[in-house]
Amino acid sequence: MAAIMNTETATSATARTHRSWGRDAAGVAAIVVVAVIGYFIFPDNLALLTRIVAIALLVLSLDLVTGYCGVATLGHAALFGSGAYAAGILSAHYGINDPLLMTLAGIIGGAAAGLISGAVILRGHGLPQLVLSIALINLFHEFANKASGWTGGSDGLSGISADPIFGYFEFDLYGHTAYAFAIALLLIVFVVLRLLVRSPFGMLCRGIKEDPVRIRAMGASPKAALMKMYVISGAVAGVGGALNAITTQVVGLDSLSFTMSAESLVMLVLGGTGSLFGALSGTVIFMLFEDYVSAANPFHWLTMVGALLIAVVLFAPKGLYGTAAAFLNRRKEAGQ
Repeated sequence: MAAIMNTETATSATARTHRSWGRDAAGVAAIVVVAVIGYFIFPDNLALLTRIVAIALLVLSLDLVTGYCGVATLGHAALFGSGAYAAGILSAHYGINDPLLMTLAGIIGGAAAGLISGAVILRGHGLPQLVLSIALINLFHEFANKASGWTGGSDGLSGISADPIFGYFEFDLYGHTAYAFAIALLLIVFVVLRLLVRSPFGMLCRGIKEDPVRIRAMGASPKAALMKMYVISGAVAGVGGALNAITTQVVGLDSLSFTMSAESLVMLVLGGTGSLFGALSGTVIFMLFEDYVSAANPFHWLTMVGALLIAVVLFAPKGLYGTAAAFLNRRKEAGQ
């Protein structure tokens, strides 16, 4: 009997693993398909799609600490902006224009900002965390403004350029290389994060969100785990910041703005927290909707964006992706 139960348990675990890998493959395929469709729908506006990818990396990083760990923050753009400035400074001041090295600089800059932010924000809980995060984004913004010799201050950091990737693929005016580079980075980050959130460490962070007291009673350190996740989140946001610096060849103070932090949180809620697919879908929907309505009605587009957000919160509290996934799961269970 015990042998039979062990065999059934092993079979069930194998089936779950296969389903997980199947979802991962489906997610990668979906990203590729959407990227190809976007390329043909917006052939003359690839800069917008590249910008969406950069912001999607920021929203993914926010989902790690807010959706999976339950840390409230409105200052996550500090990590994005730090990655952007790190990549930009490497090029503008040191003449190192290799896109991969600039991306690495963005990862280091974002991770360092994540370490600083985590050390401060994690000292509070709930509402104090929000206040600390707002204070941090303002401090990062003011520091970048005052350090104008390095950052360009309010004029922005210019003089950034990028060499051809691997010496062959030049960043053309039409944005083809930049878009392909952005999609490649997104796919790599997505796969790594899928492995991360399913790992024992990822499960530990989810447990901390649900019941930190029980996790502490089990002998684990919630603060240490959250600090690690904050640094990882900073690295992911840094990739997005570096991508933005490489493709636009300028870094402004808006990359460290409270507005960007707030919008990234809105995108996450729109798609659904605690889901990488939710973070991606929320970013794409929000930014495309914003681009469309602002062009259609430049004077009242904020009203339409606000109406969309109110409707989502009232009728799809789990976000658009989260609500759709829950609905499909109920249908699947009802059919079994």
